[in-house]
Amino acid sequence: MIMSNALQTIQAPIADELSYFEKYFRSAMRSDAVLLDKITRYLLKRKGKQLRPMLVLLSARLCGGITPSTYRGAALVELLHTATLVHDDVVDDSDERRGFFSINALWKNKISVLVGDFLLSRGLLLSLEHDDFLHLKIVSTAVKLMAEGELLQMEKARLLNIDEAVYLDIIRQKTASLFASCCECGAASATEDEEERARMRLFGEKMGIAFQIKDDLLDYGVTDIGKPRAIDIKEKKMTLPLIHVLNKSSWRERRKLVNIVKNHNTDPKKVEYLIQYITDNDGLEYAKTVMQQYIDEAAGILETFPESPARTSLCELMRYAIEREK
Repeated sequence: MIMSNALQTIQAPIADELSYFEKYFRSAMRSDAVLLDKITRYLLKRKGKQLRPMLVLLSARLCGGITPSTYRGAALVELLHTATLVHDDVVDDSDERRGFFSINALWKNKISVLVGDFLLSRGLLLSLEHDDFLHLKIVSTAVKLMAEGELLQMEKARLLNIDEAVYLDIIRQKTASLFASCCECGAASATEDEEERARMRLFGEKMGIAFQIKDDLLDYGVTDIGKPRAIDIKEKKMTLPLIHVLNKSSWRERRKLVNIVKNHNTDPKKVEYLIQYITDNDGLEYAKTVMQQYIDEAAGILETFPESPARTSLCELMRYAIEREK
């Protein structure tokens, strides 16, 4: 996997541990079922930048040091994350993920759901085999929040009545809860200090919210990000740039914009009009401002920990995640 120099620098304090984790995770994904093993090997080939395992390892290093429990926590989180991606592609009927065919595109929905179930159960068993009950509690809470956030978003997509507070609550549950779990699992594997764990959880939550706002902003861009442009509009997802513009528009203009999202979200000309309107009325700039606020708050939490290479890397990883172009 070719990495940017920035990512290599970020990984420097945990380079050896991350290399070990990759082998450990590959082993955790193995199955005696031939088809399942074939699919998990395919998943391993298309893995992303490993932001979440890096968060676990760096959080552990920051809070005392990496232990065997750290690797299990990182594997649990990554197995959960991979399972949710597989299931999401089924729910969204997506044929592509990160430039590769999705599992459901190659092996259909039934097999995809079962693969996701296997990955989740594998992570749970990995923790139970080693009595990592705190990891289980942390990650089970994330699973609950992710499901609730997804259902809340689907409910609001039908009515298109979401405001900024509800939007932030949705992404806190859907996306930020997993980032928070990464940081808390890493801390929990290194220290029994509950206050430190709470600070790391809050750091992860704020980073996760900023990460999702960035993802929403990318949907308005022209960069190839591994999914079609304006897919959020096509799926009637009310993201922050759109919410902000709707809140400041006249009743007549708001009605027109909502009508595009609700009834003409596959019409290229009308979707382009909507994107241009959002851009011209500072929707993107407002979202960037809110994103930066969360980044600054997360950085402030990190500054409560002693200076160290792990702290520097966590800060740089956060900035890398929100400066990415895909």
